[in-house]
Amino acid sequence: MKFQKKLLQGTLLKRYKRFFADVEYVDDSGNKVALTIHCPNTGSLKSVIDKDQTHACWFSLSDDPERKLKGTLEAVKTSTGAWAGVNTSWPNKIVQEAILNSFESKKPFFKHWNEYSFYKSEHKISKETRLDGVFCIKADDLENPKSKKHFIEIKNVTLVRDGVAQFPDAETTRGQKHLQELMDLVKEGHKAELIFTIQRNDAKSFSVAEDIDPVYKTLFDQAVQAGVIMTPVLVELSQDQVFLSSNIVVTS
Repeated sequence: MKFQKKLLQGTLLKRYKRFFADVEYVDDSGNKVALTIHCPNTGSLKSVIDKDQTHACWFSLSDDPERKLKGTLEAVKTSTGAWAGVNTSWPNKIVQEAILNSFESKKPFFKHWNEYSFYKSEHKISKETRLDGVFCIKADDLENPKSKKHFIEIKNVTLVRDGVAQFPDAETTRGQKHLQELMDLVKEGHKAELIFTIQRNDAKSFSVAEDIDPVYKTLFDQAVQAGVIMTPVLVELSQDQVFLSSNIVVTS
């Protein structure tokens, strides 16, 4: 996914109240500018932002006159020197882009997507639940209750400890619910997949953060046994673009 404008580089001074970030940068005229921007991430970002130090960051500026906060925090350079994408709207967009590109090129991003020619994002499976997407062999199968589908849910990962990307970074009852729903879909004869988009360039493998959410770990293991496909995938990011790179192994 290419950005409309190259991301600006600045210094992240602090993040507070989850959604606010104070940054400083040098504008085109050489003037130092301080502003408050939006942080599009509700997670703890515990391995990304150290509250006791400043961080290099990338952010975007909007031309929308209606926006109160003109800027959006997009990525932060961690204390280990790794860049971490923090915008939680990216994963769904870049996964969908990879899928649509694979349809066009006839080369699936993952081999297990090979049989499909149709994808719909944001698909409701009940009145209460909407999953991030669904594959069908052909478009007509979407509304056919008898057709077997391939459902996907996408999670954003920013937590990395000792080279291991981990999810979640806080207890997630919503994530627990999604695991159960994916298992239920497999029982109904469908395929179900959980994609973990790892917005870090320093991860070598992936595991569940059992110390943070032991219930999620238990459900994750049950889901693997039930046949839910677990796909952790690295994300490449720069000031110009962000895209899916390659998958990595799941460790216990």
